[in-house]
Amino acid sequence: MTEKSNRPPPMAWARLRFLIVGALVACPPQPGELAVAITGLAARTWPSPSDPTRQVRFGASTIERWYYQARKAADPVAVLARRTRKDAGKDKATRPALTEALARQYGAHPSWSFKLHFDNLVEIAKTDVAKYGAPPSYPTMRRLMQRRGWLRRRLPRHPTAGQERALAYLEHVEVRSYEAVAVHALWHFDFHHGSRKVLDDKGVWHTPQCLCILDDRSRICCHIQWFLNEDTRCLTHGLTQAFCKRGLPRSILHDNGPAMIAAETQEGFLRCGIAVNPTLPYSPYQNGKQENFWASLEGRLLAMLGRVEPLTLEFLNKATQAWIEGEYNHHDHEEMKTTPVARMLAGPDVSRPAPDMDTLRRRFTRCEVRKQRRSDGTLRLGGLRFEVPSHLRTLPDLTVRWRSWDLSTAWIVEGQNDTLLATIQPIDREKNGQAGRRSLEPIPENTAPRPAPGADPIPPLLARLLAEHAATGLPAAYIALGDSDD
Repeated sequence: MTEKSNRPPPMAWARLRFLIVGALVACPPQPGELAVAITGLAARTWPSPSDPTRQVRFGASTIERWYYQARKAADPVAVLARRTRKDAGKDKATRPALTEALARQYGAHPSWSFKLHFDNLVEIAKTDVAKYGAPPSYPTMRRLMQRRGWLRRRLPRHPTAGQERALAYLEHVEVRSYEAVAVHALWHFDFHHGSRKVLDDKGVWHTPQCLCILDDRSRICCHIQWFLNEDTRCLTHGLTQAFCKRGLPRSILHDNGPAMIAAETQEGFLRCGIAVNPTLPYSPYQNGKQENFWASLEGRLLAMLGRVEPLTLEFLNKATQAWIEGEYNHHDHEEMKTTPVARMLAGPDVSRPAPDMDTLRRRFTRCEVRKQRRSDGTLRLGGLRFEVPSHLRTLPDLTVRWRSWDLSTAWIVEGQNDTLLATIQPIDREKNGQAGRRSLEPIPENTAPRPAPGADPIPPLLARLLAEHAATGLPAAYIALGDSDD
């Protein structure tokens, strides 16, 4: 946090000067009375804008000059302001060659502090005094670097491609605060590693992961829950609960964690009609509202749980729900000047009704096309074989929805409109070995009629070939094998 400057505002001295001569400008004295009025003002003391506890005086000639300047000016306060120096903004204390050397040094080492840059700049100036001249003072060099935007940047030693893209984006694109125009137009969600550990029933300590889903406009917490893992299963479990509580949002913002970019998550957003806005790698500022929420969570909720020993996941979730519904959602937000609940009710609201839980569970799944094995009517998912109902036996390719963490159930859907055709389970070989076989029901549109009695057994193509060969009058080009070897 930067310290406040003791320097007065730029117009503070102008306002004081106008305060001194303002009465004379508003009501000019009669001829012969101006000198007496100015002498009286010169005898008074005035509070200094730099230090209100200190009193200052001004000479009569100075006050007279201010009076004539302000009397004919359209903006008397601006006229009485201090003039800008002609050399303002120019680096008189630093030669251009030394400034160029500092620029090259900053380009090579942007993570250095101002003091380290200054110490190295002094050494550079010593190498060629005739070219670089005397080095400037440390405050002068620091102001020069700040004015040109050469601020300290903490960079990784070996940046990845994602980190380089994030740094390039931050340098060339401005960062601004934003807010959605409607409630549930944009949701934020992320995981957070809790500062307190929880103990399970087996005596093992875990670092809990908190999933929180916030609405951008109202800041209301749509759902929050602690888990032992940060994976796709936990994420989809929390998202479906948020949809059931608040409805479907129009868009969603998240980082690029493994659970966020998993196939089940992205497929669920697509099937629910939710636009996905991923943040850039290593750019937490793009999800600033979510990051700010974690400070409140740690500073208030987890601080109140500091003496709870041992802390379990069940009690942590109960306390979190009580804190969210009892304090956070009903507490005035510093920027909004109202509560998240009141902001949500004020609208406008662009949410949509959420489907039932079974439909949501089926949407947040992988969608893949698998071939059906004709020999036994099965298909393979995650290393297991699933039985396909007999009424789908004629389909060679099947569109299947399944979850990588739960292979107990999968769903066969119609590829175009995602209509559910069948629910399938892994094959039970022991049950199939003991049970009988059911007869297959014929499929009318795929069942061919049997040939009528007395119909010609020779197909049309073969009949035409035999007729054409007989018309040539040539015998068949082969010798039949008789009873005699001759």
